[in-house]
Amino acid sequence: MSERLADVESRLQGMRELSTVVSAMRGVAAAHAQQARGALDAVHGYARSIEQAVAQVLALVPPSRVPARDGPPRRAVLLLCAEQGFAGAFSERMLDRAARDYADAQLLLAGSRGLALARERGIEPVWSSPLPAHPQGVSQLADRVVEALAARLAQGRLDAFDVLLGAWQASGPLRVERRALFPLDARDFEVGGDSPLHQVDATLLLQDLSAAWLHAALCDALLHAFAAENLTRMQTMASAQRRIDGLLASLQATQHQVRQQEITAEILELVAGEAANCDAPAAAP
Repeated sequence: MSERLADVESRLQGMRELSTVVSAMRGVAAAHAQQARGALDAVHGYARSIEQAVAQVLALVPPSRVPARDGPPRRAVLLLCAEQGFAGAFSERMLDRAARDYADAQLLLAGSRGLALARERGIEPVWSSPLPAHPQGVSQLADRVVEALAARLAQGRLDAFDVLLGAWQASGPLRVERRALFPLDARDFEVGGDSPLHQVDATLLLQDLSAAWLHAALCDALLHAFAAENLTRMQTMASAQRRIDGLLASLQATQHQVRQQEITAEILELVAGEAANCDAPAAAP
């Protein structure tokens, strides 16, 4: 009986340690999600300024010189998957969507966990990268993505570029969001306003501003994906914590029962021993 009680207490200790780990992971995920949301405000302000500049320059460029989306493009897609585990079906949903809508596209992938799952499916991206551990690293990753796209553009291997990211929602499954980022479409901007003063060709200026806008749009997408992954992990850890709490309650009830049985058995042994002493014949003088 005492051996069983020791086993139950050992399981209780292990479960309490697991609860501490899950709680810490949940706290880290919450902090990262909050950091990403805070960084989004700055990125939105930067992107809005670039959009206004693009809109002004678009008014200076003849319509025939603005890139069009006619014809079947040679498309690339950036898939923003999970960097770490314990994020539910985050990466699986992204890969399923890419397989359905981008079977013939050039696949770029960010996220180590997603890359491992892609390779398990026999998918090898043309470009891949880990996601940053903190939102502060998003800008550098966006730079690398832009460089990869510029190289493929220079080689004449790319006409259009989309990004797929997870959009977290409080209820319901993860929503996969598609954003078309290249080529630049004048319909996405409120063309007009005062003509800017410029000393370079308007088309060259538009190219530079387009690259800056693409960088800002990538930062925005990366931050949304970073927040979604961590919010999903928070949800997973909350579910795990509820399960652990239920197991702890069950183990504690078992511990009390086993302990009571052990105490009862000890009392019965003492009573039996006392009764045996009383029934024993008295020793001769």
